[in-house]
Amino acid sequence: MKNGDQTRFLFGISLHRPKWQQFLICSFGFFFGYLVNGVCEEYVYNRLQFSYGWYFTFVQGFVYLILIRLQGFTMKQMVNPWNSYVKLSSVLMGSHGLTKGSLAYLNYPAQIMFKSTKVLPVMIMGAFVPGLRRKYSLHEYISALLLVVGLILFTLADSQTSPNFSIIGVIMISGALIMDAFLGNFQEAIFTINPETTQMEMLFCSTIVGIPFLLVPMVLTGELFKAWSSCSQHPYVYGVLVFEAMATFIGQVSVLSLIAIFGAATTAMITTARKAVTLLLSYMIFTKPLTERHGLGLLLISMGIILRMLPDTKPSPRVQVSNVNVKKSKAFSKELESVVGEQDEEKKPLI
Repeated sequence: MKNGDQTRFLFGISLHRPKWQQFLICSFGFFFGYLVNGVCEEYVYNRLQFSYGWYFTFVQGFVYLILIRLQGFTMKQMVNPWNSYVKLSSVLMGSHGLTKGSLAYLNYPAQIMFKSTKVLPVMIMGAFVPGLRRKYSLHEYISALLLVVGLILFTLADSQTSPNFSIIGVIMISGALIMDAFLGNFQEAIFTINPETTQMEMLFCSTIVGIPFLLVPMVLTGELFKAWSSCSQHPYVYGVLVFEAMATFIGQVSVLSLIAIFGAATTAMITTARKAVTLLLSYMIFTKPLTERHGLGLLLISMGIILRMLPDTKPSPRVQVSNVNVKKSKAFSKELESVVGEQDEEKKPLI
């Protein structure tokens, strides 16, 4: 277990237990939260025809802050500098913006293909992030490839159209994937270098810093005023959004727990596989027929997950953090700032 000296909790449940139990508890919280989120999004976006993603994320942020406060977190419990979370939130907003922007240039099959590869850039970038310098074994890369191919086969088994690639869309979605990869590894670096960092601190600081970032695209696109007007005419939408935010909150905290315990790459595999699980449930509930491509995709996904769970003969080199004084975070701040600086330089041509 990573950060073995730090006992973590997930909504009052101690995670100081065997690894397989930690994995099941965190994964259940993630899948529960995001399955409910998927149902709510289907209702709001498709049935009610409200497509104000930035505004809904804005409302969701305030719900998060209330829930975090109810969990007993206060700013006095922070152990990391604010500037780390400013950079973290800017990367998060950049990734969100590029993903939304790429939708205008890529069709659904192309989006699925790129999103399914998320775990690979996460693993590659983990080798370059100071504080991690992760080296993955051959069987871990093979398991990731099996998962990626299996997801693409399964999710596109029923697609009636071929992937349509646009150079602008490819650049935008690639930039989003790079930012996502950096985001997960950067969060893992914070948890690794400073084991006293809690999931609530990570989510609170990322949210409170990220909310002002959301105002810029909302004002520029006019979404703020359109969404406010539409939701004022249909106030029950806020009830759906609050319920969705509460479910997503469970999912977000569970994801951060997975990152803190198992690392960014394993977490990326779980979050990427969510699409296949959601589709499989829909096929089971609505009794849709499964094709041979569905079966082959599920087989490859299963093989990838099983291979990933096999014990590694060579332990991944990790930074020893037992002697790190978390109260004095000057070295930590410099290291994180250097990481962000390097990544910012790499991302400039993509934005």
